Amino acid sequence: MIRPGLCSVTLRRLDADEVARRAENAGLQVIEWGADVHVRPGDDWAAERAFEAMARHGLTCDSYGSYFRATPMEAGKFGDIAATAVRLGASRIRVWAGKAGSEDVDPDEREQVVAGLREAADVANEHGLEVALEYHGGTLTDTAESTVRLLEEVGRDNLGTYWQPPQDLPDDQALAGLELVLDRVRAVHVFSWWPSNERHPLTARAELWTRAFGLLAKTGRPLDALLEFVPDNDPDLIPGEADSLRKLIEAGA
Repeated sequence: MIRPGLCSVTLRRLDADEVARRAENAGLQVIEWGADVHVRPGDDWAAERAFEAMARHGLTCDSYGSYFRATPMEAGKFGDIAATAVRLGASRIRVWAGKAGSEDVDPDEREQVVAGLREAADVANEHGLEVALEYHGGTLTDTAESTVRLLEEVGRDNLGTYWQPPQDLPDDQALAGLELVLDRVRAVHVFSWWPSNERHPLTARAELWTRAFGLLAKTGRPLDALLEFVPDNDPDLIPGEADSLRKLIEAGA
């Protein structure tokens, strides 16, 4: 039920076909294409090239990783993002919840983000797509509690969230946050950072990920586990990290 995959941003320096080839060789099943380098919104040529690369290498696109932040300046722009996601064959679009943390945002800015996310979810729904929030510091999803509050405020059934271990949060606290948002999790970004953003192989946090995949497996829903970062951004580490990912998924199950 948990499919191993890859975020294309892990291999920003490589072209789409090489990203897909390396994902296939590593035994991964799905790709989240990033909107920053590989497939920009509205770039039909890049979307078609990425789609063809997946077809050649036996992969599917689970998600389009946009950098939409639901700000007033982005109003009316989500249509291009949704159309590009459809061209990729994605089922979901990743978005960001504003530009301020939950403790720092003022009420007006928060309401603007809520309105922007409602609009994005409605546009996505017209295209048969889900939307999921990046679970990240410096946004309204910087804590599990704030994420739950935001999801309830937006009030759209096709809006869920991603999950990843917050920086510097001990395992027990990170997993307590996962339990709080578990019913709305659509995918997880998988990496091993500790402390702060110091990168290590996945096995360095094997206990955290085994427990996390155990929680995710209990949902009984199809979910995606996407490798996002590897030490030194080294493409040659992808096969080993992919193997570790599969073993951690199995251990959790």
